[in-house]
Amino acid sequence: MNKEKNLDFFIECEDHTVSGERFSLLYDREYDMLITSPKPDENELGKYYESEDYISHTDSKRSLFEKLYHLVKGYSLNKKVKLISKLNGSSGHLLDIGAGTGDFLCIAKKKGWIVDGVEPNSFATKLAQEKEIYLQPETTTLDSQKFDVITMWHVLEHVPDVKNQIQELKRLLKPNGYVIIAVPNFKSYDAKYYKSFWAAYDVPRHLWHFSKTAIKKLFQEQGLELEKVLPMKFDSFYVSLLSEKYKNEKMNFLKAFWLGMRSNYKGRQIGEYSSHIYVLKNS
Repeated sequence: MNKEKNLDFFIECEDHTVSGERFSLLYDREYDMLITSPKPDENELGKYYESEDYISHTDSKRSLFEKLYHLVKGYSLNKKVKLISKLNGSSGHLLDIGAGTGDFLCIAKKKGWIVDGVEPNSFATKLAQEKEIYLQPETTTLDSQKFDVITMWHVLEHVPDVKNQIQELKRLLKPNGYVIIAVPNFKSYDAKYYKSFWAAYDVPRHLWHFSKTAIKKLFQEQGLELEKVLPMKFDSFYVSLLSEKYKNEKMNFLKAFWLGMRSNYKGRQIGEYSSHIYVLKNS
């Protein structure tokens, strides 16, 4: 994506979920973002998702952590549907890319949205189908200028070619339509506190690590203008809890809660939360 001369070493991280391999994060001066290196071959990326702990591809509620995750998820999904409904004047045609097990689309459908979804993971797709949400494996078969709103909830950081993905969003979106992107923020307090143990680096599944500057610049190049940035306050608690596990080999709920609170407090001061929602409008 960028010339090598624009990249500086930033930090080294371990894949705590699947492989135990180590990866470097390189700082891209042109876009103010981080890039995972080495980047796995597209044909090998799938093996890094082969874990029962990869929670977004399951509906599992085995542990207290998973039960808490799904409790917060239910609240957050309703908030997300309210956000898109407010932007588009109640309802319209929605595409969710990286739809997982289809829960977001299920709620949006009940609220009157016409829904389509894309999810490459076959296990997640089967779970979505049980909820009468039928997902496509990719976007290439979908018509141009079809959608009023396109959402990617913690998905853009996973795509192999971020610029091509943004071009595809532009193709699919109606004039004056909206793209909603949610991604982690490596400039947050919890990222700086946990450093290489910060769970939202999630190498090598997360190939890109964005700042507000990076999102604005990347999308502006395709004629999509950043309208607003919203905090995802629950993410600081979830990420801190996982980071505690990676750093200390156990989930310290009290410390994670304190770190999450502190990260949100710092976020209010400097405008850098653990994760952000970006609202971008097509020209």
